[in-house]
Amino acid sequence: MATLRQFEYFVTVVDEGSFTKAAELLHVTQPALSHQIRTLERSAGGPLLERLPRSIRLTPTGRAMLPHARAALADAERARCAARQAAGLEVGELQIATLYSITLGILPAALRLWRQTRPNVGIRLFEHRHTDELVDAMNAGEADLAVGPQPTEWNGVTRVFGTEELVVVVAANDPAASGETVKLQDLADRAWVHYTPGHGLADVLNQACAQAGFEPRIAVRTEQTAAAPALAAAGLGPALVPDNILAKDFDGHILRPEPAVRRTLTAYTRGEPDPLAAAFIDVLFQSAGLRARESDA
Repeated sequence: MATLRQFEYFVTVVDEGSFTKAAELLHVTQPALSHQIRTLERSAGGPLLERLPRSIRLTPTGRAMLPHARAALADAERARCAARQAAGLEVGELQIATLYSITLGILPAALRLWRQTRPNVGIRLFEHRHTDELVDAMNAGEADLAVGPQPTEWNGVTRVFGTEELVVVVAANDPAASGETVKLQDLADRAWVHYTPGHGLADVLNQACAQAGFEPRIAVRTEQTAAAPALAAAGLGPALVPDNILAKDFDGHILRPEPAVRRTLTAYTRGEPDPLAAAFIDVLFQSAGLRARESDA
């Protein structure tokens, strides 16, 4: 039967790309490391790693095992922390996986509320570009819970806590800046501030434009969510952004699409959330309620 130590050795060899470097990092001899990997391979029923002259390469069996090995190590670490918290030895840490745009827009207000009642609980964020990457990371055991758009497929527990509005940003002197709303098809002839391929908001923009009957031309692509409204305000073209990432003193012009473009926001866990994760989900609901009341005011 595979052990956590063998999983640790296997993951370290993969991450370092070398038995020699992994042995140095783990403070074990290379023969001892190789012995543990061979033992794990016998348990797995075949080779996990292909030894190349200057590196290593995962076999199909190794690729299948790797995410489960990472998840087992992550779960073991969380179990250790939970036990130490119960014994009063640690104040705890909440691990949250999310998207870059969610870190900019949704999480700051929620974390502010969280800090007011749990100032001694640490927060660790794991940020991703796309919902698919976020789901893969959660399946691999990366964090206690995920916060992001509703995933299309998830076998664990999912809680919907709010809706995110997306708006079109243009420069203050843009011809479209005379109104408060816009039909996306009226911007079909414009070149857009777009996102790099693989960015979740690139899919959102493409889908919204497709529903409006056109494919957006590209003026510039950006990797950074926060850069999109700044580039749009500078006159490079319209940008579609979550309205919650915009500062109150933002100097661009904001247009609300008709029909509206929205994303359902969820918190999800692999199983029933532990007490810390459940408490943070409650805070997400409180924060969403506060935002809704502010919007109505």
